[in-house]
Amino acid sequence: MRTIVVYRPNTEVERPVIEFMREFEHRTGKTLETLDPDTRDGAGFIEIYDIVEYPTLVALDDSGHVQQVWRGLPLPTMSEVSYYAQ
Repeated sequence: MRTIVVYRPNTEVERPVIEFMREFEHRTGKTLETLDPDTRDGAGFIEIYDIVEYPTLVALDDSGHVQQVWRGLPLPTMSEVSYYAQ
């Protein structure tokens, strides 16, 4: 499974996202992928998965099917996300 955090850097949501990811890695030893929606890859990803709010965390299974989506602030709990992160 993959868990991707989609957010726009240099915006008001950057700080809570970075703090969440840092604390998540510290507590679980797992890292989360990040994606900027303003990049070429990001634009395709948000279109495919219909993402319109930032930050959004998306958990995908190995074949790319959505398992869980968390949109906006507040961010989900770390235990919710850790189930899906590898």
